[in-house]
Amino acid sequence: MDTFPGPASVGMLLPTREQAINGTYAAAPLLDFARQAEQSGFDSLWAGDSLVARPRLDPLVVLSAAGAVTSRVTLGTAALTPALRHPLTGAHMLASLDHVCGSRLVLGLGSGFPMPETEAEFATVGASFKGRVGRLDEIVSLWRTAWNSSAPGAPTAFTGRHWQADGLDRLPRPHRTGGPPLWLAGSDTPRVLERVARHYDGWMPFLPQSADYGAAWRRIRQLAAEAGRPADAITPALYATITVNEDPDRARAELEHYIEHYYGRTLDQMVTVQAYAWGSADTCAEALAGYVREGARHVIVRIGSLDPEPQLKQIADIVLPCLKEIQ
Repeated sequence: MDTFPGPASVGMLLPTREQAINGTYAAAPLLDFARQAEQSGFDSLWAGDSLVARPRLDPLVVLSAAGAVTSRVTLGTAALTPALRHPLTGAHMLASLDHVCGSRLVLGLGSGFPMPETEAEFATVGASFKGRVGRLDEIVSLWRTAWNSSAPGAPTAFTGRHWQADGLDRLPRPHRTGGPPLWLAGSDTPRVLERVARHYDGWMPFLPQSADYGAAWRRIRQLAAEAGRPADAITPALYATITVNEDPDRARAELEHYIEHYYGRTLDQMVTVQAYAWGSADTCAEALAGYVREGARHVIVRIGSLDPEPQLKQIADIVLPCLKEIQ
């Protein structure tokens, strides 16, 4: 069961990819969406990352703008692919963004979704797709070294298998001491759970079944305790997609259309690897509630529609309070 007192936090994904699918890249509607989400009571706003595989506006630029028009919500990446940027450039940009956000930044990080288009995206920037998991962990280690390098006696150089750097103390420090929390966007494989338990500040999966989520979270807690980490060191999050419509057939059809355009795959294919719910707001709320009962403490909602704004109010009015009532 959950580690933390109080209600779960609920966040909303900014529709940057949905905009791109519709052929627009306008900032103003995204900022209006951000304001509306904050005013509606959501706890966080998130932006996805892709260069050419599933193109959209850059998440760090979008979150910087969102940080300027909001004051309360957490701002995060769901998920950032660090390999698409040089690690030192990434460390610099994220430290800068942490200042803009006033320590409201959380970084969900992924090694790259295992699809052919993702492998091609890595090749576009000269990054190796093979061994990408180890590279992600090394980049995280480099970032933390850089962000802590000004502390007395802290190392100012980094030597890894793939990256070497010195003079790290010359980079700007983040606004938050030690830098923003780093969450791993991963599944429930033994290796992922071990990495989360030992090296990350949060776990952000999209597991299709809440029971599997609960089993994995209990395993992470066990491994973290064995590693000597505090009980509250890791935030258990969830990334889930919902489509709200009182007519379940229409809801499914809209979600099918969304998935086809987002991934070029069918809903039947994607429900085996990601968390989805569709139908009435109450139906979607109950589906997500199962994960909260299994321990999820930060639920990130992606609206499964190419026109997501009309569903925002229903989700805020029904889904949001339902999840927050669960203790």
